[in-house]
Order: sequence, then structure tokens, then C-alpha cells
Amino acid sequence: STGGVGGAGGGVPPSGSFPLAHLSKFLCALLAICCMCFLGFADNVLDLRWRDKLWLPLCASLPLLVVYAVDGGGTTVIVPPLPLLTKLLGPSLPLGPLYYLFMACLAIFCTNAINILAGVNGLEVGQSIVIALTVVANNLIQVWRWPEGPLHDNNLFSLYLMLPFVGCSAALMQHNWFPARVFVGDTYCYFAGMTFAVAGILGHNAKTLLLFFVPQVVNFVYSVPQLFRLVPCPRHRMPGYDAATDRLVPSTVDFNLGELRAPGRLVVRACRALRFGVVRIDPATQQVTMSNMTIINLALHACGPMREDRLTLALLGVQAACSALALLVRYQLAYLFYDVVK
Repeated sequence: STGGVGGAGGGVPPSGSFPLAHLSKFLCALLAICCMCFLGFADNVLDLRWRDKLWLPLCASLPLLVVYAVDGGGTTVIVPPLPLLTKLLGPSLPLGPLYYLFMACLAIFCTNAINILAGVNGLEVGQSIVIALTVVANNLIQVWRWPEGPLHDNNLFSLYLMLPFVGCSAALMQHNWFPARVFVGDTYCYFAGMTFAVAGILGHNAKTLLLFFVPQVVNFVYSVPQLFRLVPCPRHRMPGYDAATDRLVPSTVDFNLGELRAPGRLVVRACRALRFGVVRIDPATQQVTMSNMTIINLALHACGPMREDRLTLALLGVQAACSALALLVRYQLAYLFYDVVK
């Protein structure tokens, strides 16, 4: 018979052909990534509200957290051996449920971080490739440092996700670079963000992953006043285009200063004093023209109008520099605080 167990048509794979012990991790990873692809498509079609963009990634991350717990994921943080910290917290700090809350927030952040630093040809895919290559470099270093054991297996799992992601993103980049023939929309942004979150959480590199998102963290912090409606936030905050010079310029939003609450007025005055973007206030009418609060518009304000491809290259250069610095912090500066760096 060809249908028996172990026969030519049997369903049992040869020993060592597939890591069956990690099958739940692979299935959970694919489920979360596919859910975010669907969310991106729904956002493009239905124009979802921001509150929905927060809760849906949280729901998609719940299976990741369950698998992380079943897989024996740790929730204890090693405290740097500084006298004051060790006296207050001890040599290690068990976070328990707080660490799962951190990973859930990481999934929400990664999913939306690429999406709010977007709007320029090649930027969404370019920053994703830079981050993915940094994750791959980190995984390869860890696989080399730990030839066997859980750390080796976890970083191999991350590589299994990152290498195909780099390949498909590199192919997409050829069509998305200026002048773009393909526009990625929200679907790719959510797909990329959740892929990073899955690799970080199930690869047990959640804290390290956050180091590779420094420009996205800065962009999020700078965008908080608009995201939380302290100042008006338009649907799209991408740069403006000056057809006469073929250059991108900072996009702006108009509103009346008197209509804002005290925190919003404080934000406007702080941005004007620190020159964080374009801020023009009419003394007579209190009408404000203010650049949208993204680091894309901030770069255009600081460096002047630029061609779209030059702006993308400048931002990707910043991303690459931050990634290199993150690896330096991860593997060199950490030895200033810890005797053993895993």
C-alpha cells in the first residue's frame, strides 16, 4: 500500500526535515502577518479611523503573546550593575504581565510606525529594507556567537522571516523608486511592520528590535501633538509639491490659535521658538499656518526644498546611520554595563 504511514504517500516527514516543534510559531507568525495585510487593504478601501488601527494590531498580536508564553519566553530584565539601581531593583527585575504589555505595544507601534513615516516614493520600502538588513545582521551575529541552543534557534527563526522579506521588498523597490510605477499604500506598511514585530517577539529580540526603530520613534514622538489632536491633523501629511521648481516643500495645515486648548497653544509656541518646522502666526487674526509634524517635513524645513529622490536618499541615510549606531550600542556599549551580553 502507498497510503500507509511512512509509505510513499504517507504524511510523516523524514526525521530532521522540518522543525515540527516550531510549527506553531510559523503558523502564528503567518496568521498575524496575513491579518495585517487584510487590515492594510481595508484601510485603503474603507478609510479606517485611527482608533481602529490601534485595536486591530493588538488583536492580531494576542496569538503571538500566547505562543511566546508557551515557548518559554522570559519576562525578566537584567538590571545594569549600577549601585543605585541594583540597590533599588536588585540584580534582575521580573516584569511579568508588564513585559507582555510592552510586546503588545511593540506590535502596535511597529505596525503603524512605517505607515506614519511615508508619502515619498521609495521611503516606505527603503526604510523597511534598511531595518530588515539590520535585523538580519543582528541575527547572523547571534547565530555565530551561539552555535546551538535557544538563542541560536530563535535567531534562525527570525532569519527565516527576514530573508524572504528582504527579497520581496528589494524586488518591489525597483518599481516603487522615484518616479514610482507602483504605490505600496497601507497594505505594505502594515505587512512590513507586523513582520518586524513577529520577528522581534517570537525571535526573542523585542528590546533589540526597538533600537532599530530610532527614526520611527523620533517621528512618532514629534507627531504626537497631531496624532492626539492637540493641533489639527489632516488625513494626509505628505510633503507638498512645487511644480515650478520640481521640488518638494513642507506641507502645512491652517487653523486659528484661539480655537486650541492650552496644550495645543503651548505646542505651537514651542515649535515656533525651537524652529521645529514652519510656524507663521498672524498677530491680528491669530490665524496659524504650521507645517505638518513629521520628520519628512522637518527635513525639508531644515534643508530646504529637495527633489523627491534626494529626500528619500537623505532619510534612508539617516536610517542606515541609526541602524549602525544601534548595532554598536547592542554589541559594544552594552559591555560597559553588563559582564555578559547575550
